[in-house]
Amino acid sequence: MLTREATRQAAPASTERREVKVLSGFAHLSLAVWAILVIAPLAWTVMASFKNNTEIFLGNPFALPSSFNFDSYVRAWNDAHVGRYFLNSVFVVSISTAGTMLLGSMAAYVLARYKFFGNRFIYYLFVSGLAFPVFLALVPLFLVVNNLGLLNTYTGLILVYIAYSLPFTVFFLAAFFKTLPNSVAEAAMIDGASHTRLFFQVMMPMAKPGLVSLTIFNILGQWNQYLLPVALMQGENADQKWVLTQGIASISVQAGYEADWAALFAALTLSILPMIVMYGFFQRQIQQGLTAGAVK
Repeated sequence: MLTREATRQAAPASTERREVKVLSGFAHLSLAVWAILVIAPLAWTVMASFKNNTEIFLGNPFALPSSFNFDSYVRAWNDAHVGRYFLNSVFVVSISTAGTMLLGSMAAYVLARYKFFGNRFIYYLFVSGLAFPVFLALVPLFLVVNNLGLLNTYTGLILVYIAYSLPFTVFFLAAFFKTLPNSVAEAAMIDGASHTRLFFQVMMPMAKPGLVSLTIFNILGQWNQYLLPVALMQGENADQKWVLTQGIASISVQAGYEADWAALFAALTLSILPMIVMYGFFQRQIQQGLTAGAVK
């Protein structure tokens, strides 16, 4: 009898293990397919940046280039002015990300840790920005920025970047600040710390994982932004202030086979690689930031 009962109990456990193995195998297969779909276009873009137009269009598109030289990168950086656009993007994204994180973290901290009349209304007002598509506001946004005299200026573009990055930043950090222990804040207040000192010297260091994650996400989103620069960077000598996405778009619209496609792919590689390197370098911090707020 004991043997039969033990057999019956072991059978469901064995079935569950087989189901788990099947699901795990399917998950790994799905991830492998997804990785190929993501990596293949990136690898092809990098290889095409070392080819000429003939190799790209008439040769084997998946073959290695006949020679690895950086002439296309030199042409893209100097002749297509990708170097200028790259530096413009670095400047705009650096300032806008810093402004977004400073304003967003302060707003999220107050909304998460202080109770006052209108707290929820202000919070939901921020969060409602997540449901507001960018293209829906292009025309009124253009008129507002133009009336402020900030059209075709870095200041106008940076302010708009900050405004469109704040909703997600406040939404994420407000939930993160709520998970931080109250005992540390209370101890700091008892020791005589002001609200400003409490935020900058106590709470922000404790929220470092979340801040690092949001910083990376904001950099990626603002670096890849295209619609807003196209709408706002218009006017005399606007091409001198273009960001990288605009510069690459200007290369891609040149005439058909007469275009320097190798330089275009070199420009794309220059725009993609910094983000991949940065994401890979901060991968552990991003994962910590996404999971730190899950357990209080």
